[in-house]
Amino acid sequence: MGRKKQLPILRGVTITDIGSEGNAIAKVDEMVLFVPGMIPGDVVDVRVTKKKKRYMEGVAMAVTSPSPDRITPPCSHFGVCGGCRWQHLPYDRQLYYKEQQVRDNLTRIGHTAIPAVDAIIGSEKIYDYRNKLEFTFSEKRWLTRGEVATGAELCKRPALGFHIPGVFDKALDIYECLLMGGPTDAIRNEARRYAAERNLPFYDFREQRGFLRNLIVRRTAGGEVMVVLVTTDSHGEERESVLRHLAERFPEITSLYYIINTKKNDSISDLTPVLFAGNGYITEEMEGLKFRIGPKSFYQTNSSQAKKLYSVVREMAQLTGSENVYDLYTGTGTIACYLASGAGRVTGIEYIEEAVSDARVNALENKIGNAHFIAGDIRNVFNDTLFSERGRPDVIITDPPRAGMHGDVTAAMLRSGAERIVYVSCNPATQARDIDILSQGYDVKRVAPVDMFPHTFHVENVVLLEKKKN
Repeated sequence: MGRKKQLPILRGVTITDIGSEGNAIAKVDEMVLFVPGMIPGDVVDVRVTKKKKRYMEGVAMAVTSPSPDRITPPCSHFGVCGGCRWQHLPYDRQLYYKEQQVRDNLTRIGHTAIPAVDAIIGSEKIYDYRNKLEFTFSEKRWLTRGEVATGAELCKRPALGFHIPGVFDKALDIYECLLMGGPTDAIRNEARRYAAERNLPFYDFREQRGFLRNLIVRRTAGGEVMVVLVTTDSHGEERESVLRHLAERFPEITSLYYIINTKKNDSISDLTPVLFAGNGYITEEMEGLKFRIGPKSFYQTNSSQAKKLYSVVREMAQLTGSENVYDLYTGTGTIACYLASGAGRVTGIEYIEEAVSDARVNALENKIGNAHFIAGDIRNVFNDTLFSERGRPDVIITDPPRAGMHGDVTAAMLRSGAERIVYVSCNPATQARDIDILSQGYDVKRVAPVDMFPHTFHVENVVLLEKKKN
């Protein structure tokens, strides 16, 4: 066997741009070099980890000259936790690169002409903006470089925090998260302390065994708090003990659930939540409308920005009061209810039945009589049969998950005859792919990015498509 080719160390590399997935970019001998964690203006020494014909990937060994834009991140977990990778980049520069990301994706992947992109709508709050966080119990704790350097025996202590990017079986112990205020930190830290005190087994993802799996905390602008504890089916008495302790220790918890998960993955979309104490839901308010949120309901994670996002959607929909509107991936019906007063009829479609139940209650409690909700896989529901039953759409609103839309859905859109499609996406790359397909029958008329996730490379984008004129 031949020796494995030694990859080089590159000295004095200047970072010039930020590309997809938030990775910094440099040019070395006409090749593109991707270096995560850096920002434009940094001069770094890089160890190359992968070399292909047209590009290289590497990790920064040292920043020999920091960018003039670089600032000090306030979070103690920065650089290890993968959640806020841009805390060292000023917020105005974050917005610049997010807007650029939207433009690049639509032109390079979408292969379609676009108008000038609207100036991105920034978030008023760049910390304490999230209304939901999910933490992982892990038997195997990720050790930072500093901890490893001490030589102390730390690896036996389990963790309650976030998965390290690219590492499925370990989690970083989190003691503070600046993205979500209220009692979130205290609830998480007390759950860890109490579990450790009672020697409750945290989950081992590699061995697929353990008891405690996840802790989900949600809160509303009005101060309501929902906590969901996810465990395996063992230690029933201990599960109740943990839940009782949290309820007694934190009277501000207004809704307390548990979910039993015996699967190999963490998804709870197909599992049944059990109410342990408090109300069965929490309520968020927007422009006088109240939205019921359950343990499995989707709601935009940045509540204040959600209002701005939905205002953009309403502007693009251009409703006059008579339109037949279809709202795909409706979740708990927030967009459908938000638009209903300006439409003739709204039909929301969502695959999670519990979310559809919440959507129906939301419409009822808000006295909205022209919104109808259907539970089912959108690719199987949104079709010609539905059009014959409820009429062809004048306007389609779609807000799919990061993976974008199935080809059957885009094909149905093209057959629908809708005058306008308003496409909301948290992933401009898959949005651009779908728009490339829709461009067979639609032109892009407006592009409006909205920043829902400060300090991350993620960006929400809204695109208006109008039916081509014959």
